[in-house]
Amino acid sequence: MKKITKFIALLLLTCWVGCKKTNTLTTSSTTPSLSSAFLSQSSFTNRGTAQSTSLTVALAYAITGSVTFSIISSGNDFTPKTYTTTLTAGQASVAIPLSFNGTSTLTSETITVSATGYTGTPAATGTIGTTGASGYNTLFIPPTISGTTFNLTLAASTKQFKTGAITNTYGYNGNSFWGPTLIMNKGDNVQMNVTNNLINTTTVHWHGFHIPAVMDGGPHQKIAPGTTWSPYFQVKNNAGLYWYHPHLHEKTFDQITMGAGGLIIVKDPIETALALPRTYGIDDFPLVFTSRRFLSGNQFSKTIALDNYGDYAMANGTMNAQVNMPKQQVRLRILNAEIQRGLNIGFSDNRNFYVITNDGGLLNAPVAVTRVVMMPGERIELMVNLGNDAVGASLDLKAFNSGQAFGFPGQEGNPTQPTGNAGPINGGLLNNTDFTLLHINVAATTANAITAVPTILANNTYWTTADVTNNRTINITGGQGGSNFSFDNNFYNYTTINQTINLNAVEQWTIVNNNIFGHALHIHDIQFKIISRSSGAVAGYESGWKDVVYLRLGETVKVIAKFDDFTSSVNPYMYHCHFSNHEDEGMMGQFLVQ
Repeated sequence: MKKITKFIALLLLTCWVGCKKTNTLTTSSTTPSLSSAFLSQSSFTNRGTAQSTSLTVALAYAITGSVTFSIISSGNDFTPKTYTTTLTAGQASVAIPLSFNGTSTLTSETITVSATGYTGTPAATGTIGTTGASGYNTLFIPPTISGTTFNLTLAASTKQFKTGAITNTYGYNGNSFWGPTLIMNKGDNVQMNVTNNLINTTTVHWHGFHIPAVMDGGPHQKIAPGTTWSPYFQVKNNAGLYWYHPHLHEKTFDQITMGAGGLIIVKDPIETALALPRTYGIDDFPLVFTSRRFLSGNQFSKTIALDNYGDYAMANGTMNAQVNMPKQQVRLRILNAEIQRGLNIGFSDNRNFYVITNDGGLLNAPVAVTRVVMMPGERIELMVNLGNDAVGASLDLKAFNSGQAFGFPGQEGNPTQPTGNAGPINGGLLNNTDFTLLHINVAATTANAITAVPTILANNTYWTTADVTNNRTINITGGQGGSNFSFDNNFYNYTTINQTINLNAVEQWTIVNNNIFGHALHIHDIQFKIISRSSGAVAGYESGWKDVVYLRLGETVKVIAKFDDFTSSVNPYMYHCHFSNHEDEGMMGQFLVQ
């Protein structure tokens, strides 16, 4: 018995020593470090104009706090030289916006990055072409911010869009146009801190979010110059693509034109469980499509009566944009951020692609299409297969806007070159034409490539007419003889409550458009289901949750939504046309949920 006891004791001692030794050997350093870096676009041309890219830096053991990165390029041709941002504990990467000045004497440049408090100096390489014969500019990939605290600062900036004078712009967090992509998780409680460094008042609306009205960022939540607005809320939305933008009455058109806006990506367990591309800027691309008209001094033209439509298409604020995409299934997260123009999107070779989300998240199953119509404010995510394309091949993502029926925004007028400081009303170089949104170059397949589209995406249960507890009708009025559009013959003002809705009501809204023009209705607070269109069947690609709906000329559309969770007797939500010129001219109403 004593021998057995001694044996057990010896065995336990041996195990303790061995385990202790093993733990000592496998414990790794937790020193914050920079482990690798790559450029979202690494090919540039010497054509004398700035070209945007993004330097993505992989982080290990990141800690919460402000960090300043130092960026050194071998030819001293990339800016900025320093970049300061706030990291969160465990953050995996940071994307630093960079600009190449277009005048390098080298054929390649090494960009090295370091950071205070972090070890490692990883480097990335960019190649510099000697000519710019293609005429393309590298697509800018917005940097990302993830976590639960999001600090945004809106300020005036400049950007070199065209040869000659630089253009005055707005941007968030040091970006020269647009802002960072915010990445959130459903269920998180988030703190937003928005600082206004403009000389004018602004607001920030969290488009598509289901949050209390006082946090919504509509016309009532004004941010005076030099102040910070700090709303906070729980993320209740499904995984999908949302966005933030100014919503100050009569100034939305102006501030969006200048470049104020940014994307929001929400994640949730349902989306995470799917085999989908999600490596940001590599096989998962954020794409913001818009256009601008320039005055003779290269400044944006911002006259509401004249500048409904831009003359030059932009993707993520990049004119004549091109991007490398790998030879596999890729995911495009698209926002139509136009002022008024609709986009009839497809590929130059008419290939099939799959729509996998609407405004409010995943469809139940992917929908195969060759064209998808998007109005301002609408978002989709699509998957397209480049696996059968040769490396080095190219194709275009285009807007097939020629020959649309009257009432389609962007159909009217003929392509006309602006002269001096004014362009023709309802006209522009892109009107009634097919034009390129993005030039795609097929690159090598990545590791762990996604090669198929899931057949089942989600299990959404939608509201039906059997669930409806109240019906209301909204009439689109005005527009005759060039007059402003309105709802029910009422123009927006801050004090009028146009609709009052009971908390937890499931309502059917019947929106009746008149015979003047098409519109895009956006309803704050909720996601709705499109039930019917008087012009025909609801398209399969718009069968999911929506917060913007296109109303064709003379069309009646019915939608159903539930107004739950949030109530207030003083803080209203908005509903409005998402053509920002129409919105600023008074085509907006407001409702209380009580």
